[in-house]
Amino acid sequence: MADLIYEVHNHLARITLNRPKQLNCFSEEMIRLWTEALEDVRDNDDVYALLLSGNGKAFCAGGDVKAMAAGDGFFESHEDISSTALARKNSLWKGIQRIPLLLEEIDKPVVAKIHGAAVGAGLDMALMCDVRIAGESASMSESYFNAGIVPGDGGAYFLPRLVGRDKALDLFWTARTLKGKEAADMGLVTHCVPDAELDAFVEQYMEKLLAAPQQAMRLTKRAVVQGEQSSLRASLDLISSFMGIVTELDDYRQRTSALVAKMQQKAQ
Repeated sequence: MADLIYEVHNHLARITLNRPKQLNCFSEEMIRLWTEALEDVRDNDDVYALLLSGNGKAFCAGGDVKAMAAGDGFFESHEDISSTALARKNSLWKGIQRIPLLLEEIDKPVVAKIHGAAVGAGLDMALMCDVRIAGESASMSESYFNAGIVPGDGGAYFLPRLVGRDKALDLFWTARTLKGKEAADMGLVTHCVPDAELDAFVEQYMEKLLAAPQQAMRLTKRAVVQGEQSSLRASLDLISSFMGIVTELDDYRQRTSALVAKMQQKAQ
């Protein structure tokens, strides 16, 4: 089996990390397939939403610690990705760092389902998603300092935007482990549910996203992302343009008509 499974069914794309014996830590093949899958999600009009998860006991253990200890870089490779500082930098830039850059180009909802361990870069892969849903027993840690390294995949960008600078630095500096509820209370994950209910909750959540007005949802995501980096005036200008666009669509006419019909039915 491939180190990553990508499939699309009924408008839902699924990326499943598939190295269960290695707790889904990265491999060269996994990163390559991941970027190819994200490119398809971005460009494929048949995809409405994306769900990211891991096979086996863990979500993702991040970099391959054994490869790092052997001096082979962040995962084993047939190319030279470790002999110089420049080679190690480029291995990140050409590999794992392509994932957040591609995600930034995807207006469709991206959801991470977290079970078991999500540590280091594995956790940060979830932080790059729009929504994170975790089981109560999930274990999350920014564990980079345990290996004497920095968050090289984008965690230093995403984490403080979710939990604030002080909490982000605390998580990086202490490398402490959070369970699902504590992570939810901090804002690290969006929802925390009992382990036995995780699969059903996530499937129901994805069904809601698939049933939503697709263009309105994508434009709303774009407005939120752009709004984080722009002035109030620029944000209002953008969203008014988007409002003009969506009110031209059949989705708008059909849904408003359905709402009126529902109101009239209640009034009778």
